[in-house]
Amino acid sequence: MYHRFRYPFFILRGRMNILLFLIIVLIFIVGIGLLNERIFKLQSDIALILFSLIISLGLLFARKFSNIDSLNTFIDQLGDFGFEEYLMDGVLCFMLFAGASKVNMRKFRQNIRPISLLALLTTVISSVFYGVLFYLVSLVFRLPLDITTCVLLGCVVSPTDPIAATGILNKIGLSKNVCSIIENESLFNDGTGVTLFIFVRGLITKSEGSNFMVLFFKEILGAIAVALIMSFIFFSLIKLTRDPIKYILISLLNVSLVYIICEHLGFSGVIASVVCGMYFSYAFSKIENRVVVIDEKDLYRDFWEILESILNAVLFVMIALLVLNIELSEYVLLLVPVAIVIIVVSRAFGVFISSLLTGRKMPGNYSLREFVALMTWSALKGGLSLALALGTKEFLPHNIYLIFMNVTYVTIFFTVLVQGLTIKKVYFSLEKHKTERLKRENRR
Repeated sequence: MYHRFRYPFFILRGRMNILLFLIIVLIFIVGIGLLNERIFKLQSDIALILFSLIISLGLLFARKFSNIDSLNTFIDQLGDFGFEEYLMDGVLCFMLFAGASKVNMRKFRQNIRPISLLALLTTVISSVFYGVLFYLVSLVFRLPLDITTCVLLGCVVSPTDPIAATGILNKIGLSKNVCSIIENESLFNDGTGVTLFIFVRGLITKSEGSNFMVLFFKEILGAIAVALIMSFIFFSLIKLTRDPIKYILISLLNVSLVYIICEHLGFSGVIASVVCGMYFSYAFSKIENRVVVIDEKDLYRDFWEILESILNAVLFVMIALLVLNIELSEYVLLLVPVAIVIIVVSRAFGVFISSLLTGRKMPGNYSLREFVALMTWSALKGGLSLALALGTKEFLPHNIYLIFMNVTYVTIFFTVLVQGLTIKKVYFSLEKHKTERLKRENRR
């Protein structure tokens, strides 16, 4: 109880009380959810981040013109709750496991070539091309950035976010085949993005490290090996019990332990969590008749679906609340349009190059132009990009760190709010264009 005498009741050793923070986040989730359901009827996750952002901007306005110290302290602490620790050291592995558990293995195998190219090649190409374009802009407007730092920024914002993809795109009516490609690319390309980020960070900090390919194969192959071995062992335990609650506990233990081990060994905890989810999904399908009898109420799948929904909602609120703690760069008016244009152009270029290697036939019978347009506009960014940007604070000068944070925020909000709100319209427009094109081709 010592902290109550030294700090306000809502502060715990410099940070807001965990329970109070949870209560505030739940108020956001429940209040915005009910308001959206009754009035606005937007996709739920988009509504959550949109209205949380509006409330956060209102709180910023209140702090600017308020002379109440306790209110200002409350607002400051609300935006400084430790987002990076919460995501990277807390819930990320569970969110990825939940998303990967829903992977359709048949469609994954069917689209393995485009998924692999998008997850690996597109991420690298987009990151480097983004860096080159941003460096050219920095030369024109004399921004204090070199080419390596610009490429690092590309590594931060280029990977698509699996949490945003599974949380938003899966609920707006896209075909299962299209959703499969988008979701699976998002689940796997973060490993590529994080590996490239580590490699470029090493160039900037001049730390000793392996070359990119060695680092890449260490991160990816090491993660896959640990995840497969541990998942095989833990799923063997599932076969020993007839209690569905133990199914849940074993899966929680498996993915969290695998994530910790991989991060400790220098492997990709992100990829490992995805592999764990896919392995459990595949293994459960092999004993489906037994599971139907033992888990007749489907507690295991319901648990992971509910947990994913809750953690997604909390994450979107936290992304918006972090605005309370952001400092604007002196170049912010330039960074907003530049960030939007370059992220779209670099993503389109990366998808285009990868698609050329996919073969003559694009997934879903799309033409090359249609497929590039769809995969470009459906590339949402989210919490992982923000966590990577926050991680640059320790080695980048403050003015450059502010550029990273401002660009990352603009990119996240543009892709989630603008692209997320319009992707359904874009998708059906492309479907209509594809139908008309196929009719013309059949007449020839």
